[in-house]
Amino acid sequence: MSERMPAKPEVTAPLPGLSPVCGKPLIARFDGGQLSSDGGVLALREIESHLGIADRLAACVVDPRDPDRVTHSIADIMRFRMLMIAAGYEDGNDASSLRRDPALKMALGQLSQGAALCSQPTISRLENLPRPRDLLRMGQAMVAL
Repeated sequence: MSERMPAKPEVTAPLPGLSPVCGKPLIARFDGGQLSSDGGVLALREIESHLGIADRLAACVVDPRDPDRVTHSIADIMRFRMLMIAAGYEDGNDASSLRRDPALKMALGQLSQGAALCSQPTISRLENLPRPRDLLRMGQAMVAL
């Protein structure tokens, strides 16, 4: 019988180039076990931020809300929804359980101990907000992008 040698732990390089969150450096590594199944949203954050997709789409929608009572901007709600869908959460109801997820909060530029992301009712209001002209402008913005 041969003695089994302990397996060498796999060494993985950090994911470079992630933008800071609230002035704090963001370092993503893949050697910490299963700490979050949604760590990929941090890389998607960089792509969305570079392209400005949520900001472009939000600029196409008329926001009827009272600015003094707004907690989450249209762009932030869209960004959260896009990242949810990209992470495999296609149902807006998932926002209730994901609004405190540390990886998604960091992807949206918030620290994990900060305020929760938008709720499922907020997602639902966003999905019902755009009028036909807004949708046309959003389609044109995507084609232009």
